[in-house]
Amino acid sequence: MIKRLIPLIFLLTACGTAQGSTETQELRYQGSVGAVTFPELAEDLGYLKPVKLKWIGNTISGPQDIQSAATGQTDFGGAFNGAVVKLIAAKAPIKAVISYYGSDQNSYQGYFVLDGSPIRSARDLIGKKVGMNTLGAHAEAVLKEYLTRGGLTPAEVKQVEEVVVPPVNTEQALRQKQIDVAVLGGILRDKALERGGIRPLFKDVDLFGNFSAGTYVLTDRFIARNPNTTRKFVEGVAKAIQWTQTHSREEVVARFKEIIAKRHRNEDASSVGYWKSSGVSATGGVIAAQEFQRWIDWLERSGEIRPGQVKAADAFTNAYNPFAGGAR
Repeated sequence: MIKRLIPLIFLLTACGTAQGSTETQELRYQGSVGAVTFPELAEDLGYLKPVKLKWIGNTISGPQDIQSAATGQTDFGGAFNGAVVKLIAAKAPIKAVISYYGSDQNSYQGYFVLDGSPIRSARDLIGKKVGMNTLGAHAEAVLKEYLTRGGLTPAEVKQVEEVVVPPVNTEQALRQKQIDVAVLGGILRDKALERGGIRPLFKDVDLFGNFSAGTYVLTDRFIARNPNTTRKFVEGVAKAIQWTQTHSREEVVARFKEIIAKRHRNEDASSVGYWKSSGVSATGGVIAAQEFQRWIDWLERSGEIRPGQVKAADAFTNAYNPFAGGAR
């Protein structure tokens, strides 16, 4: 009986191996200058093995990053959840699989004005310019929520001009009065505050409290063809997020600097010295339905998507996240 089972066991093992070997073991992605992404940290910590990353360039735009993933130029991309919803509404076959950034009292996006600015409220922004890194993402959505809560009508909201400014130039544009409000986060925010002469009009956490704001997405096709690689990617990134949530700031910063030095991209690593927290609200980046529903409701109210066009449950999955406890 045992002898008869051996060929069958061998056949099943061989089939399983052959099936697994058809999955991609290399993930193309876009990075960020002078910064370390969670997938990069996961790879450095050994959490992605045997999957490897292939860097194809950098981006400063979440919508562009997930568009690249949707069109197959990269294998994954990350963006603000509202941008993910809009891409899904446009029939892009993508699924959010893990949260990777957010806002808390240490890591947030602030909307800053000069100390002498007369701008004190939402209504004061009518006819003014707000500089941000990209349109259709986190900064624009939070701004419009602030304006709406401030009592502005849709017509008045349209009178607040959003201006795209490269992040490294945003502070300078504010100080030179080319814009009236600058959206700043991370090292750019902290350095600007160190130089003084600016004050926050409001912060995203003032509106929503601590919250995860953006997710990494994969295409439905990629997930279907590479279920094991998908699980390894999400698991690795989840463990990397949890690693930053359970290690000291000094340990995280030191690791980030090592990673930047090893990848030889001729970058300035000083910016990671300002890292304070991941901003991700849930352990391991588990996605909460409200993190999508909030922006679905906002996009419906603003007329950018039709009521019921996108359902939160269809936009994301926690099925591959080991910290989700089986939740979807």
